[in-house]
Amino acid sequence: MIDLANIRSLSDFQRNTREHLKRLRKTGKAEVLTINGQAALVVQSAEAYQKLLNAVELAESVGVLHARLEAAERGEKGVPAGDVLADIRAKLGLTQRR
Repeated sequence: MIDLANIRSLSDFQRNTREHLKRLRKTGKAEVLTINGQAALVVQSAEAYQKLLNAVELAESVGVLHARLEAAERGEKGVPAGDVLADIRAKLGLTQRR
């Protein structure tokens, strides 16, 4: 959900960059920047962006695991974990530790 208090013009952002950056770092909330009254860009601190990426990655992982569990419950055969790990090692050029 976009907070209407966090919608600014690009011109204002350019004129008052330091204040915007301070607010972005402090709140962790994104700002929507407008050009000619239309939403054009979203800016946020690097830390907040990384948190967003981490949340997306986690959600995607949970989705994959959920799909795999449902497939297993339906009796579908999967790929043995050892085979998957061997493929990953081969693609990365890694050797197996003993």
